[in-house]
Amino acid sequence: MDVISVGDQVVFLRDGARGIVMRIQEGKCLVLWEDEFVSWESVELLRSAQVERSEQRM
Repeated sequence: MDVISVGDQVVFLRDGARGIVMRIQEGKCLVLWEDEFVSWESVELLRSAQVERSEQRM
């Protein structure tokens, strides 16, 4: 499981959208998405973009 922190770049597992975590509260992250939309998402639906990049190299 990824440990996600404020400031991390994340990928939304349902559609691959990328964003930056602005806040974490009660198992949800407030994410600023690449299209400048902001939403609260469950941490289970997010993956660290850092992990995503390292897996693509394999």
